[in-house]
Formats: sequence, C-alpha cells, structure tokens
Amino acid sequence: MVAATGATFIPPYDHADVIAGQGTAALELLCEVPGLDVLVAPVGGGGLLSGACIAAKALQPGIRVVGAEPLGADDAARSKAAGRLLPQTDPHTLADGLLTSLGELTWPVIRDLVDDIVTVTEAEIVHAMRLSFERAKQLVEPSAAVALAAAMGPALSGARRVGVILSGGNVDLERLPWA
Repeated sequence: MVAATGATFIPPYDHADVIAGQGTAALELLCEVPGLDVLVAPVGGGGLLSGACIAAKALQPGIRVVGAEPLGADDAARSKAAGRLLPQTDPHTLADGLLTSLGELTWPVIRDLVDDIVTVTEAEIVHAMRLSFERAKQLVEPSAAVALAAAMGPALSGARRVGVILSGGNVDLERLPWA
C-alpha cells in the first residue's frame, strides 16, 4: 500500500510518534488519580509501556512503572533480566496483542526506565478477564487483562495506590477458555 499510494508507513509500536501518543494514557491516568505508587501497563512491542513510562516518570519521578507480560510471551522479562534485547521466540498466549518482540526504540526505554517486568500465567489472565467482566462490567481483551493480573499478583502485593492501564476491547469470544 505504501508503494501503491505513497502513504507513510508507521509501525504499530516502534515509532517515536506512536510512543509519544501512547504516553497520553499515563498522562490522563495521573491527572485523574495523582499520587499513584505504581503504574502497570501491558507489554508486547513496548510502545504503550515506553510511552507510559516516559510520561509517568516526567510527571512523577518516584513512581514505580511495571510492565506486565504473559509467561508464554516473555521476551521483555527475559531481556530485562539479561540486560540485552532478546527476541520473542515461539510465543504462546491467549493475549494475542502481546505476541511481538520489543522494538529498537522501545527496548532502551524499557531497559533504562521501567522498574520491573512481571509475568502472569494464562490462568491469571483468564481470572483477570472474568473479574473485569463480572465486577467492573468492562470488556477487556486478554492483552489488557495481563496488566490487571499483574496488579493482583504477589509482585505488587505491598503497593498501596496502583494504576492499571487497561487498553483494548478486541475479544474473540470463541477463543476464550470458558466459551
């Protein structure tokens, strides 16, 4: 399409404008709920987490920013632990929006500014989706539920004021485990 129309290709996550745009989610959250201790966002390619981290740390330098990732697609957690970018290999998760590898622009932000990457199991993702559906009456896709699952898990059990970015409502009900 780029060649045929002369359009400009903008990658879905590894682009400065996309990262900046994604950061507005953290800006909105911190304006609505100032004084959060922790901000949690899902991570796939890293655009949302990178943008949210840059914005959150600019507004509130002491905030802890945590990326949430499925255990079956854990390149960000493995990369952070190794201190170098490790590509995604053979990911398997219900959270299909988080199957991609970190990007060349997103990896340095995550490496240097994100405080932790928390992984969650498929069962935890499903539990978080059901909780969101049943209690909050919010339809969230599995990728968004990853952040909620991380916020409810033991890694954040001591945090008092936690903000969670829930983004996306792309849910294929036929693919859900309880369908």
